[in-house]
Amino acid sequence: MKVKAVVWHVSLLCMGASLLGCQQASALAGAQLKPGKTLFTEQHQAIKLENKNRRKWDNALISDLDQDGYPDLLLTDHGYTIRLYWNNKGVYDKGRDLIVGDMHGIGVGDYDKDGKMDILLSRGGGSGDNARNAKLFHFNKREIIEGGEFSPKLPTLRGRTSKFFDANNNGHLDLLLMGFPQANSGKQTSNFIYKNDGTGNITHATDLPKTNRDGQKVLITDFNNDKIDDLVIYGDGALRVLKGNGDFTFSDVTANVLPNKIMDVTGVSEIDFDNDGDFDLYISRANPLQAGDTFFDPKSHTFGFYTKRGPFEYDDLLIGDTLNLVNYQSPYPNQDVFVGEGAYKYKFEGERHSGQNVNIVSSNGLGWPDTQPNKGLYVGYIGNDKWRMAGNTFSPTTGVVTGVKHYTVNKKPIAPSDLLLKNESGRFVDVSAKAGIKTNLNTTGVSVGDFNNNGYQDLFVVKQGNLVTPTSQILYLNNGDNTFSQATHSGLITNTLGTIGSGANVLDYNLDGQVDIIMNNGRGQWHLFSNQANNSNHYALLRVSNSLKHNASPIGAIATLKGCGKTLTRRVSPDAAPYTQSFDNVVHFGLGQCNEIDNVSVRYSNGEVISRSKVGTDKVIDL
Repeated sequence: MKVKAVVWHVSLLCMGASLLGCQQASALAGAQLKPGKTLFTEQHQAIKLENKNRRKWDNALISDLDQDGYPDLLLTDHGYTIRLYWNNKGVYDKGRDLIVGDMHGIGVGDYDKDGKMDILLSRGGGSGDNARNAKLFHFNKREIIEGGEFSPKLPTLRGRTSKFFDANNNGHLDLLLMGFPQANSGKQTSNFIYKNDGTGNITHATDLPKTNRDGQKVLITDFNNDKIDDLVIYGDGALRVLKGNGDFTFSDVTANVLPNKIMDVTGVSEIDFDNDGDFDLYISRANPLQAGDTFFDPKSHTFGFYTKRGPFEYDDLLIGDTLNLVNYQSPYPNQDVFVGEGAYKYKFEGERHSGQNVNIVSSNGLGWPDTQPNKGLYVGYIGNDKWRMAGNTFSPTTGVVTGVKHYTVNKKPIAPSDLLLKNESGRFVDVSAKAGIKTNLNTTGVSVGDFNNNGYQDLFVVKQGNLVTPTSQILYLNNGDNTFSQATHSGLITNTLGTIGSGANVLDYNLDGQVDIIMNNGRGQWHLFSNQANNSNHYALLRVSNSLKHNASPIGAIATLKGCGKTLTRRVSPDAAPYTQSFDNVVHFGLGQCNEIDNVSVRYSNGEVISRSKVGTDKVIDL
């Protein structure tokens, strides 16, 4: 049934090098950024994002939903809302709620080929008490139409992942759905692929292996260059690689293609960092925060905590007369704060999904209760400038206390290092050290883009952070010689305290040829960073439509640009989001000093090819 700001230093860059080989690097001084020039600035004029700290879910969804040529945004605040931002030629409307509640991964694409963009929202299951099926919306320009049920209905899940892709190379968008495993499900999987018959009829095709806990994170790529999509699954236990066979079956080839077992994975992105035409992998990794983790910054005298799933109590805090608790977040129903020996409820104003600030003077918080029978947070002034904090919550709970004189934090395990895996004929080799990838800290996501238009893809890596200091994110710049340099004094800084790193996507929101970044911090805010490079390097923006003969979707198509003796290969709308699959049909190519494009072509998932020769640079090219 069919249903309806970074500071760059020249010593770190090879910005002047023409990586497409049109001229020698020595002739390209004009393409360099001046020392101290800021590449990224946070954008507040082109978009008005909410100035509240909230829990987040996954990266932004980027797609031209109204098909006016500019990428729109869907931003998910976990357990609260998905907000839609229409793009008006580089300036976004005020965000509006598309749907409220517990929403997770989002798939996007015109799966039924009726000319309207469709999204499928994977809905959460209320920690197992409210399993639901995914929800459809259709976009007829800016008219939003709520969809009906598929027939047969999709299963009720604790939904996590929703992605459209062409699993059998017939040009129709099939569906990948994954869910958090149901209680007492035994060996039964909650991960499925559905076949599209070409008219929008979606039926079950195959089961994917069962995943545990948060193991429903997926990268769709083609690691062996056989033109069939493969799956990289991660999030709990070891990373797995499933080779697509083109018939809705997948073979686990992990042991054959990876150099070793890879654990603690938080994000995976494909990148052709050496421009050899195959897709390498960058893998971000982290130790997850654990109940009882504490953080302290002696310079600012700031204390932070993370807890969940039970009772907790911290060493008494030497503060003084006033307790200032910043960005305190504990999801419903354990949000109450009890004060002093009488354990009276602190009065909050307004909604409480966002981070709350609690300010209590000692005379209003005297003493400590003999018992703490209720779920929530207890605070009390116990004399001699000391405050006590304890409580009991279920969902992850965080907060920051300022003005703390000193604190001894808990010992934490050494952070795993991120990995850069080079693709050598379908097998991956760890070249992290050789390439200059040295994180040695916890990271939570990665996104890829040519931020300086020199013809080689760079890396933006999101740090987990420590709750108690502003977070300066990581930008690895591709030197064009198979190595990266990390930009120092990065202006890609998020200042909010009490946040935990999440993820990022790249886009060119105003189609100026400069790759921008949309990122979020968990328990923080969304941030749009605008690229201000404006150097003399050239670029091309390839806007890809459906194929001419069979109307195949561009999702997963491979775009190739040839010019100045070199070839660049990019996937249409690559996306490192763990649960969501964007569809940005504008492919960005940085060209360095090359200003002659011999040919651009697109190979669709069904094998159709469209191409154009002798096209200009520094503009949008429609195919």
